[in-house]
Amino acid sequence: MRIHHLNCGSVRTIEATYDGPPAAPAVNHCLLVETPADGLVLIETGLGLGDVRDPAGTLDADWVRFVEPALAEEETAVRQIARLGYRPADVRHVIVTHLDVDHSGGLPDFPGARVHLLAAELEAALAGPPSSRYRPAHWAHGPDWVTYTPQQPNDDWFGFTSIELDGLPEDIRLVPLGGHTAGHTGVAVREGEHWLLHCGDAYYYHRELQPDPHPHPLMDVVQTRSEVHHDLRLGTQARLRELVRDHGDQVSVFSAHDPWELAAATAK
Repeated sequence: MRIHHLNCGSVRTIEATYDGPPAAPAVNHCLLVETPADGLVLIETGLGLGDVRDPAGTLDADWVRFVEPALAEEETAVRQIARLGYRPADVRHVIVTHLDVDHSGGLPDFPGARVHLLAAELEAALAGPPSSRYRPAHWAHGPDWVTYTPQQPNDDWFGFTSIELDGLPEDIRLVPLGGHTAGHTGVAVREGEHWLLHCGDAYYYHRELQPDPHPHPLMDVVQTRSEVHHDLRLGTQARLRELVRDHGDQVSVFSAHDPWELAAATAK
């Protein structure tokens, strides 16, 4: 499988908390996976064409003021996929870590795709009125949802529970990472003998996974304000630190919004 790392929505510029990395816009880190038999698989969607063209109609105004999205059409997943020579219909599967606005905005650009996620996340998104977190415009087209519920805790993937996906190879699987939203999950993808783990918003900044963690002061405000379960989120981060410590040679871990992680991934 060939894997492309994409930024599907630059937002507010942030600075690192140590000397070296230059300031950079936070990102919406997505993966496009070319599979041998199942078409294209898009992991996360970032912001979509509807958000760029009509932010007042699809996005929360307070969210836009705080996050400062670039709203650049060339950064949308559908435009980047076209530059790779593909059509929107070639994306047969979309996997989302959760349905926050900046992770689901591109869903309408791939109306024919099956959308895989945890059942608890879909239930939470559909349960209440529009909010800064969940924007009904992103699923007004009626996605073909495919939902999953972990049956029982197990440790089949480096000590984590994992879920195989309907219609996809076992080289792509969900790895539930709780705390940020009601049904937040990571997505693991095998690349040769190595694994990638897209952690979504389980953490926001690479220094959070160091043995002596250092959250980013601005990004930490975002993650603490948006968490649904504080202790579970911190427990998830502790387990991710153990994963990096014990299996860092077998698994590359990254989050959704850290621009320096994306830069490292695209430089390989």
